[in-house]
Amino acid sequence: MKDSNFLKENNARHMWHPMAHPADSLANPPKIITGAEGVRIRDVDGHEALDAVGGLWNVNLGFSCQPIKEAIAAQLDSLPYYSTFRGTSNDAVIELSWMLRDFFAPDGLTRAFFTSGGSDSVETALRLARQYHKVRGEAGRVKFLSLKKGYHGTHFGGASVNGNANFRTQYEPLLPGCFHIPAPYTYHNPFNETDPAKLARLCASALEDEIAFQGAGTIAAFIMEPILGAGGVIPPHESFMPMVREICDRNGILLIADEVITAFGRTGGWTGSRLWGVKPDMMSTAKAITNGYFPFGAVLLSDKVVEVFESDTTGRAAIGHGYTYSGHPVGAAAAIACLKETERLKVNENAAARGAELFAGLNGLAEKHDLIGDVRGGHGLMCALELVSDRAAKTPIDKATIGKIYEATYRAGVMVRVSGPNIIMSPPLVLTADDVAKIVSALDDGFAAA
Repeated sequence: MKDSNFLKENNARHMWHPMAHPADSLANPPKIITGAEGVRIRDVDGHEALDAVGGLWNVNLGFSCQPIKEAIAAQLDSLPYYSTFRGTSNDAVIELSWMLRDFFAPDGLTRAFFTSGGSDSVETALRLARQYHKVRGEAGRVKFLSLKKGYHGTHFGGASVNGNANFRTQYEPLLPGCFHIPAPYTYHNPFNETDPAKLARLCASALEDEIAFQGAGTIAAFIMEPILGAGGVIPPHESFMPMVREICDRNGILLIADEVITAFGRTGGWTGSRLWGVKPDMMSTAKAITNGYFPFGAVLLSDKVVEVFESDTTGRAAIGHGYTYSGHPVGAAAAIACLKETERLKVNENAAARGAELFAGLNGLAEKHDLIGDVRGGHGLMCALELVSDRAAKTPIDKATIGKIYEATYRAGVMVRVSGPNIIMSPPLVLTADDVAKIVSALDDGFAAA
C-alpha cells in the first residue's frame, strides 16, 4: 500500500467519483478503504467497520471467498482473455452458460448473453426487446414502460427508463418513447394509499391506462425490479408483479426483470421474480454473479424469446450488439466458482433469516428515534430507513443531519449507504446474527449522536 499521507493528499484530486459532486468530493474526501476480510472493511487509518453495504449490493459471499480468488488466478494462468464475438468462444464461458441454464430453469430462462456489468445488461435487454418485435414483424413496438423510483443503471437506455430525476435531468434529452407509472410505494404515492394490496391494484391500473394511451402495438417491454433497490428498497405487494405479468401477456409486451441487485439470493429467494412466482421474458443480472470480484453480467432469455431469434431465416435476428469483454474467460471462471459457493452455502436461506432479524431490529429503532419515518425491508437482506425531520408531514431530513448519522454510525463500526433521505443496507449474505445486532447497535449510536 502507498504511504497513507500520499493517499490522503491525493484523495479525489485526480479522479471524479461516481454519484458525487466533484467539488463535494474535494471538500469532503471519500473514505479510503485499504483492506477487507469476511464482512468487514478497513480504512487507511486502520479503522474497521462491518460493511452493511456489501460493496455495492454485490459482495454476497464476503471479501474472503477463496474459491473465487483461486479460480481467477487459475484462469489468468491458462487464458487471460479471448473474444466471444462471432467465430470464437472459450471453455469457461461455455461451462458457465450450462450452469446458468440449470440455475435459472425455474425462472423459465434458458439462454445467456454476457456483458460487463449491470448497466450493460439493462442496455442489452432493451435492445434485444426491440429486435425481438422487429424479427416478429412488429417493428412499431419500440417504446418502454417502467416504474417511477426504479433504477436501471446509467447508460442512455437505462437512464431513460430510470424513474429517478437525479439520474436523468442533467443528461436529457434521453431515449424517446420511455414512460413511467407510479411505483407501489406505500410511504409516498399519488393515490395517498397506504394499503399495499390496494396500492398494487392502483399501480396495475395505471399501467393498463398508460398502455391504452400509448397503444399496446407501440410498446416493446415493461422493465421493473422485483424489489426496487437504489430507489429506497421498495418491496411491492406480492400481487403486483403477477398482475404486471398478466397485463404484459395480454398486450403482447415483454416483461424484463432487472435483477442486477436481487438475483442470487439477496431477497431470500434465488431470484426476486421467483419470490413473486413470476417468469419474466428476460432478466438482467450482474453484481453478485462474481461476488464483485470481476466486472461481469448476463442477460437471461426465455424460450419465448429464444424461439423467435433461433428460428429466424430472414437474417433480422443477427445480433449487432456486444461488448469487448462479453463472456470474458476470467469473469466466467469467477462466476462459476461464485455460483458453486452461492449454492453450497445456501445464502438465500441465511439472507431470509438474517433479513428478518435486521428488519425487526430496525423497526425497534423506529420506536426509539423520531427521525425514522419509514422502515422498509422484510424480504432478505434488503432494508432501508427513510429519515424525516417531521413524521407527520413526512418532511425529508436535511443533508447535514443525515451526514452526522452516517459518520457516527461509521465511527461505531458499521458502514451504511446514504441515498437522498434514505439509509440503505445491503450487507453480505453470509452475515451472522451477531453481525445484525452490530448493525442495529451502531445505527442506534448514530441516531443518538444526531
